Amino acid sequence: MSKILVVDDEKLIVKGIRFSLEQDGYFVDCAYDGAEALSKIKQTEYDCVLLDLMLPILDGFEVCQLVREFSDVPIIMLTAKGNDMDKILGLDYGADDYITKPFNILEVKARIKAIIRRNNKLSAKNGADTSNIIEKGLLKIDTDARRVYLDSEEVELTVKEFDILELLVKNPGKVYSRENLLSSIWGSQFPDEVRTVDVHVRRLREKIEAVPAKPRYIQTKWGVGYYFEDK
Repeated sequence: MSKILVVDDEKLIVKGIRFSLEQDGYFVDCAYDGAEALSKIKQTEYDCVLLDLMLPILDGFEVCQLVREFSDVPIIMLTAKGNDMDKILGLDYGADDYITKPFNILEVKARIKAIIRRNNKLSAKNGADTSNIIEKGLLKIDTDARRVYLDSEEVELTVKEFDILELLVKNPGKVYSRENLLSSIWGSQFPDEVRTVDVHVRRLREKIEAVPAKPRYIQTKWGVGYYFEDK
């Protein structure tokens, strides 16, 4: 049974989401402020966190940033409808996806199902392959454990950041357009803005490149997309 944490200070919204997810067989835990959410994520291993932006004590940005210091649990951020800056900042702070309010509960369930299904497939694949270490320069990627090391120091990536890196590094030299990456990484339920990819790639470069402005690994093919430099 997949475990979902729903975080929102509007109790009626939480109640509705919880009821709908439980009908689909999920175990649902709830938190009503940022501090409570952070505490629960430290104590419990969730398959996905549905995190509202506007929260008491700690807002969604703060929770996301703090969680990324110790966990790569998938986080779907709930943002105000049409507020592009909130979406971008949410991704900057480590969210894997976002849904705008007001939302359709069917979309929420579809996004959660997609991200859990993808993680389960990756876990099954990794379980079947007991030796899958990729080394490129100072970069070492353990696709079994989903861990990345730069010059022997572990680098903490979000789920989507790791997925992007894994896809690119396994297909060196192949240029992926933003639309290709959205479809490949987010699946059929991907956000409809290609800026999502740019934000994730920028954050990924900040973590694995010595000089992000002059990347060694993840290159840009101007007007086309991104690719991994294998040299």
